[in-house]
Amino acid sequence: MKFKQSNHYVTLIITCLVLLLSNNAIGQKNIPLPKANQLTWQDAELTALISYDLHVFDGKRYNQAYNRINPIADYSIFNPVKLDTDQWIRAVKDMGGKIAILTATHETGFALYQSDVNPYSMKALTFQDGKGDIVRDFVASCRKYGILPGIYIGIRWNSNYGIYDFKVLDDNSPFAKNRQQHYNKLCEKMTEELMSRYGELAMVWFDGGAHGPELGGPNILPMVEKYQPNIIFYHNTQRADIRWGGSETGMVNYPCYGTFPFPYSHSTNQKVIFKNDFQLLKEGDPEGQYYMPAMSDAPLRGYKGRHEWFWEPGDEDHIEPLENLMEMYYGSVGRNSTLILGITPNAEGLIPEPDVNRLKEFGKEIKTRFSSAIAQGAGKGNSLTLNLKTYKKIDHMILMEDITQGERIREFKIEGKTKNGWQLISKGSNVGHKFIARFKELEVSALRLSISKSLAEPIIKDFSAYYSLKK
Repeated sequence: MKFKQSNHYVTLIITCLVLLLSNNAIGQKNIPLPKANQLTWQDAELTALISYDLHVFDGKRYNQAYNRINPIADYSIFNPVKLDTDQWIRAVKDMGGKIAILTATHETGFALYQSDVNPYSMKALTFQDGKGDIVRDFVASCRKYGILPGIYIGIRWNSNYGIYDFKVLDDNSPFAKNRQQHYNKLCEKMTEELMSRYGELAMVWFDGGAHGPELGGPNILPMVEKYQPNIIFYHNTQRADIRWGGSETGMVNYPCYGTFPFPYSHSTNQKVIFKNDFQLLKEGDPEGQYYMPAMSDAPLRGYKGRHEWFWEPGDEDHIEPLENLMEMYYGSVGRNSTLILGITPNAEGLIPEPDVNRLKEFGKEIKTRFSSAIAQGAGKGNSLTLNLKTYKKIDHMILMEDITQGERIREFKIEGKTKNGWQLISKGSNVGHKFIARFKELEVSALRLSISKSLAEPIIKDFSAYYSLKK
């Protein structure tokens, strides 16, 4: 009897092992799952960073190294007489953006809102009689046009306060300690103002991170979490919901997994982060136990050797051509990352017309290529076939996982049935939110997805074919 019972348990154990290893799963029990705010980030796909600061009005080329250590001589130069935040957000909407992020403060330390704790803000201006609040206007415009608002808070540098790389002075004098404590409190209070006054925000971005109290910096995270529990937080040594993609080219490497080996991005573990030209940031970690998807950021005015996040006079020739923007799209959205495109209003308070037109062209081209599928399907399992009934031309394929259940796919191929039989179209490892394959025009009557490795049963949200030259 004992022998039979033992056999029963052996059989049960074998059955469980077979179930665990079925569907070619390669056996990882805990698949990291995205939180709701991380899904918002990846679903957005296209976002905009709107950069605006005092030096837009000085008529000079932006010099970051100079501006970080030299205060603006006269803040009254801030005078955008044609200010129109609606126009800014219409431009974001025209390109297909879902989130817009505004630099509420940047390296000058000047605040684009009515701060009660920072006198170096719009309260000090003769513009709009000192009553203006660009953050308020920006958020209202976002809500008007259905764009999610985000706020960028730059506290790492502040030329007005003499802050460099988070610090007042690199010494232990009583003066330095007192000024550091004062600045830290200022940062905390400004964060509280920005997080509490403008309703729900999609994202807060602390550029270069925000040193927490463990590194002698302000304790900003509790302020954010108190007033904005659903926000995308980027980032400090305590929390990072997304990660920088390792460059400002608008692209990441392939593969680019949404998982990471530790719960912070590049605020900690910098020896690992800096290795091989930020390879970990660019590619993620397929074995990582923390969900942290990547951003791909680049300025719109980054062509012909320029790289400008802020408007400068006579710089229109450096707006990225449409074909370059499409390369960014394939290298970001098409590789499981979200693209942040930097745009900037001019001294009049408007996005310049050439920039607006290029953003509109960009959005139109994406719609032209991907708004009408030749064939489309979804499902679970290791294979999925689309029958087209007749031969049709295609030159793009989109593959999406249901990432609410985690990134499961680790090896796949896509084939098309041509008049000469099945032909390999594309193959890869990571899919995640979206994988885009582009290839030379091909006539097919069927399409087949085959998944040879996965962590668990694959869940395909979208498997679709497109023809970009279709009239």
